[in-house]
Amino acid sequence: MSNDNSDERRRFSRIPFEANAHINSHKGELHLNCHVIDVSLNGILITKPFDWLGKMNDQYTVDLLLENAQLVIKMDAKVAHLDDDSIGFLCTHIDLDSITHLKRLVELNLGDEGLLGRELSALIH
Repeated sequence: MSNDNSDERRRFSRIPFEANAHINSHKGELHLNCHVIDVSLNGILITKPFDWLGKMNDQYTVDLLLENAQLVIKMDAKVAHLDDDSIGFLCTHIDLDSITHLKRLVELNLGDEGLLGRELSALIH
């Protein structure tokens, strides 16, 4: 693993979070109700589906389902981590509504406004 990935992970707190996500590849591969392990302002880690075909850097749309799918955080992401049990996605684009909800989710679970501010600043740069 490169130092860039390690540095990137340290800039964003990972929040353990119980939820499901839909993963849809730009090639048409679809995985529904994947188990979310954790989220950050910069991405999401899920349990690897049994029929996973994706590779590193493949592009996906990730829908994080909240409140019984009444609220959806949608992001474009690429595969940044892949092992036998999990897949880590790096967010490449997120709309304003989704980042607002994600920020609030992280804020509620982080409990440290100073740390949240530093992470938001890192996102911008």
